[in-house]
Amino acid sequence: MQIENFKIFADLVETKSFSKSAKLNGITQSAVSQQARAMERHFKTLLIDRSQKQFQLTREGQRVYDSAKEILHTYDKLLSELQEMKKVISGTIRISTIYSIGLHELPPYIKKFLHDFPSVNVRVEYRRSNLVYEDILHNSVDFGLVAFPVKHRQIDAIPFRNDHLVLITHPKHPLAKRTELEVKEMSGQKFIGFDPDIPTRKAVDQIFRENRLEIEPVMEFDNIETVKRAVEIDHGVAIVPQATVQQEIQQGTLCAIHFKGRDFTRPLAILHRKGRVLTPAMKKFIETLGLDLPFNPEEA
Repeated sequence: MQIENFKIFADLVETKSFSKSAKLNGITQSAVSQQARAMERHFKTLLIDRSQKQFQLTREGQRVYDSAKEILHTYDKLLSELQEMKKVISGTIRISTIYSIGLHELPPYIKKFLHDFPSVNVRVEYRRSNLVYEDILHNSVDFGLVAFPVKHRQIDAIPFRNDHLVLITHPKHPLAKRTELEVKEMSGQKFIGFDPDIPTRKAVDQIFRENRLEIEPVMEFDNIETVKRAVEIDHGVAIVPQATVQQEIQQGTLCAIHFKGRDFTRPLAILHRKGRVLTPAMKKFIETLGLDLPFNPEEA
């Protein structure tokens, strides 16, 4: 029985999917099924209850999974300690992030990190917020970056920074010459919003409710770039994180207006799976972001 067997089985249990486990480990779905049956032959007991429509472990399967997680954690911890002893900073860091952070917040940090640690590869995937959490839970990435982080018992969220929300308009829009305005002055404006399930959209809706504004978006999009393009062709106004429109403001294709007497912010956080062993490269990445390492009782 090799360490890879335990990892594939653990991934299978956590994703409850033969196809997802196969993708995580770069093998075929058939190979995952064969690995599971090989483990059953090795331990001489059924691990997966195949009489159920949904994926479910037997009592013995749950015990093997629990032990597999302990074995994998000890193995990862050993690898990390050996790297630290040799002062090796290498490997690959996988990041899952929403578009606005990945395109506008993350690049300068990645640039600095790769300059300081050229032996480390960084892979970034752009995902919707709910899928970032899924990636973390399935261990398909090392870190996730989201806005308005949601508490989850299996995920640690380290506060990263706060974005300021601003109103953006076309340069020839009647509000464009304003430097600030009251939220209530948005009444009657054609509003362009994010899709209803996106956290920033939920925060904007809350702003409208608090100010007793009934505003229905004339357009809805799932990413910041499309929202900005719609405002640039004067189809309406939008509320977006200020950091995402710096380039357009400098180029004169958009105007940004602050809210008078109010500072609406969008908290950002970096996510990782609780109990996950952080490699030296992962620790250096967190430090590059200017963040404190999460507390690990085993290292106290």
